[in-house]
Amino acid sequence: MASSPALVAQRLGAFFGLTGVILGAFAAHGLKPLLLHNNTWEIWHTAVFYQFIHAVALLALGQGPNVRTGIVACWGVGVALFSGSLYLLAFDPTQHWAGPITPLGGTAMIAGWVWLLFILCSGKKKI
Repeated sequence: MASSPALVAQRLGAFFGLTGVILGAFAAHGLKPLLLHNNTWEIWHTAVFYQFIHAVALLALGQGPNVRTGIVACWGVGVALFSGSLYLLAFDPTQHWAGPITPLGGTAMIAGWVWLLFILCSGKKKI
């Protein structure tokens, strides 16, 4: 049986929240010397921050009865590409190929927010 977009949003939000806590704690207690040595502490922090913002947004979105799959997909892909590439770059700055992926993820996150704003401003009932 296929999952509803609301349930997918909730599950994705919970997953991003869980992994955000784990990655934040891992950085603070295990990776901090490496991240400070690489001068990438702020990069890791940015990745965790955006992951958490979208975890909460997905959990909130998932509370609605009519959720647009596209918004969930934009935010899910966006976090994976944006935060994922930043985690990789913070951990190993020599992975230059990951740098161009970050703006693709950011663009996907922005697209999700634009889509949500459009739906809310249009007066349609299905978010």
